[in-house]
Amino acid sequence: MQKLNKFKLPKNFRGRSALVVQLWWFTDFFFFKLSPQIMYGWRRYLLRLFGAKIGKNVIIRPNVIITYPWKVTIGDYSWIGDNVELYSLGEIEIGSNVVISQKSYLCAASHDYDKEDFPIWSKKITIEDECWLATDVYVAPGVTIGKGTIIGARSSVFKDLPSGKICMGSPAKVIKDRTIEK
Repeated sequence: MQKLNKFKLPKNFRGRSALVVQLWWFTDFFFFKLSPQIMYGWRRYLLRLFGAKIGKNVIIRPNVIITYPWKVTIGDYSWIGDNVELYSLGEIEIGSNVVISQKSYLCAASHDYDKEDFPIWSKKITIEDECWLATDVYVAPGVTIGKGTIIGARSSVFKDLPSGKICMGSPAKVIKDRTIEK
């Protein structure tokens, strides 16, 4: 079993100094979360100030939780909905024209439960262009969701999913191809 007194955070795991981390948490609490709903540009500015790569006209709601913005990339015209959590202990890359719906949780880190010191590790999450993660979707560390794929509400994604599909369930499985009417 784990012995948490033996746990050690890997050197530079957070990617910035403790001071910068605390400054982000202060800024997030007082300036990001308290900003009016319509101030999308302000929130994009704050995230960029802390090293996030945020594209044009990205919509991020004020109650989104982003652990370390310097580990987050979001492409043009994407939407990040209410109460989404980007647990960015590792990198999270979200493409362009992506919708991450309310209450979804992208988790880019975990622990090695087979080791007594319970070491933490991270793996990049990639959500390619034109995806839609419906409400309350969980995405595990290291997952890539292919271009244009839809993940159904309350699904859990533990492995890579191909492009152009509709997937759902826990674990999420391909249900059918996604077709677009023009």
